[in-house]
Amino acid sequence: MIGGNNNTGSKKRHRVNSSSRLSSTAALIDSSLGDVTLTEASNKPLPSSSSSIRRSNSRHSMHLLPIAPSVSNGFNDLKTADVILRLYLDQSSPFDSEDSETQLAVDSSSEFQIYLHSSVLQRSKYFAALLSDRWKKDSGEIDYYRFNLAVPSSVGSINNHVTVLQLLYSNEISSAIDTASTALDLLPVALELLFEDCVTACVRYLEAVPWTEDEERNVLSLIPLLRDEESSELLARVSPPKSDLSEEMLQGLIFTAIQNHPNMAFAKAFVAKLLRDFSSRESAKRVLDKSFEISLKVVKESLEEYSSPDFRGDHNETEAIQRLNLHTAMTNGRHLMWLIERMIELRVADTAVKEWSEQSAFTADLQRAFRDDAWRNIVPGLPAVVLRCTFKLANAVAAGVILASRQVRLKLVKDWLPVLIVCKDSIAPLLTNHKLLYLELEETFLKIISTLPMSEAQELLQQCLGFSTRNVEDCPHLVSAFTTWFRRANRPLPGDQHQHN
Repeated sequence: MIGGNNNTGSKKRHRVNSSSRLSSTAALIDSSLGDVTLTEASNKPLPSSSSSIRRSNSRHSMHLLPIAPSVSNGFNDLKTADVILRLYLDQSSPFDSEDSETQLAVDSSSEFQIYLHSSVLQRSKYFAALLSDRWKKDSGEIDYYRFNLAVPSSVGSINNHVTVLQLLYSNEISSAIDTASTALDLLPVALELLFEDCVTACVRYLEAVPWTEDEERNVLSLIPLLRDEESSELLARVSPPKSDLSEEMLQGLIFTAIQNHPNMAFAKAFVAKLLRDFSSRESAKRVLDKSFEISLKVVKESLEEYSSPDFRGDHNETEAIQRLNLHTAMTNGRHLMWLIERMIELRVADTAVKEWSEQSAFTADLQRAFRDDAWRNIVPGLPAVVLRCTFKLANAVAAGVILASRQVRLKLVKDWLPVLIVCKDSIAPLLTNHKLLYLELEETFLKIISTLPMSEAQELLQQCLGFSTRNVEDCPHLVSAFTTWFRRANRPLPGDQHQHN
C-alpha cells in the first residue's frame, strides 16, 4: 500500500498520463494480490449511521466520527450495488500509538464491508483496472464483484478510506476538504486509489492554506508521491530555488534595516537577532562582509569627492555637492559601525579588519577633510563615527577576539594613527565622550604596537608623542608603552648574555 512515510522519496509514483497510470496500477495489483483479491469477502456489513469508528487528527486528540449511512442508488446501497468491498486492517503494518485504548478501538473495528457501484468506481484508476476485462468474473458466477482491500493499522485509516470512497459519489469533492489535516488524511488514500479528482482537490487546498510544523512534515513526505506538475506549488513553498536564498534574504533584510526602514532602530535590533540565531555562521559572515564592502565603498567615494571637489559651476552648486557628499559619508559611516558591531558579536570580523587596514588612500582623504573647517557645520559627528569604527575593530584585535596577522596589525595602526592625531590636533574635544573615545583608541593602538617587532614598534611609538599631556601622570598608557619598549630594548641578546657569563 502507498503511504505517506518520510522514506518514500525514492519511490515517487509515476502518474504521467492515463495509460501509464493504468499500466502501473496493473503492476501494482500483480504485486499485491494478497491485499486486493477477487475472493469471497467477509459478510460483516458496514456499520449503520448509528455506528461509529474512531478517527484522529493527532495522536492524543480523538473524537468519534459516524460512518455515513447508505444512500439509495448511491454509496453503500445494497439493493443496487454490484461491488462488495471488504476493508480490513493490515496487521503487518505496525500500529504506532501510545494509547492502549486507541489500540483497542482500532482492533475492535478491524474490517468493514461496503456496497459500491462499478460505474462509480471507474473514477478511480485503481478500481478501473480491477474492473477491466482482465479481472472480470465469468457471467455464470454471482452478480457481485468482491474485492478485499488492506488498510494500514493506524488511527483513522479505515475511516479515511471510507471517506474517499464516499467522495467517488460526489461532484463537490472540494466542499468535503475544509482543513489541512483533512486534506493530509485523504491525500494518501486518493493517491493509493489513483482517484485523480480527489488528489487535485487535496493538493489545491494544501497549496492555499497555512500549515503547522507537523502538517508541513506530512506535506514533505507526500510530495514524492505526486507528479511534478502537482507538487510544483508545494515545493516552491518549502524548497529554496537556489542554495544561497537564505543569504539573499539576509542581505535584503540588512539593506532594508540600515537604508529604508522608517523605524531603523527597531529593524536593526530585529535583524541583529536573526543574525545571532542564524544556523550558519559562514553564511552570516558572507552576508555581513558584502554589506560592509558596499557601505565602505560609499563612504570612501563620498570622502574622495569631498576632498577633491570639481569646482566647475558656481560656488553654491559646489557647496551643495560637498554637503551631499558629507551627509552620504556620515549616514553610511553609521551603517558601517552597526555592521562592525554585528561582525564582532558573531566573531566574523577578520575580513573587515583586513579591509580596514588597507585604506591608505581613504585615511589620506579623511586627514585632508578634517583639516578643513567646512565639514564642522555640516556633519560635526563624522570624525567620531569614523574613529569609533576604527576603535571597535582595533579593540577586537587587541583583545584577541580577532586574530590578525602581523602585517594587518601593523597596517591598521600605521594607516589610522595619523587620522587619530589629526582629530586630536584639529578638533577641540568639547564633549567628554570624544575625550574618552580618543583615550580608548590611543590605549588600543599602544596595545597593538606592543605586539609588533621592536623595529616596527619603534617607528610607530615616535608618532604617538601626540598622546602626551602637560602632566605625565595623565597619560599612563603612553608611559607604560615606552617603558615596555625600553625594557625590551635593553634586554641583553642571547649571545651577549652567554659571553657575559
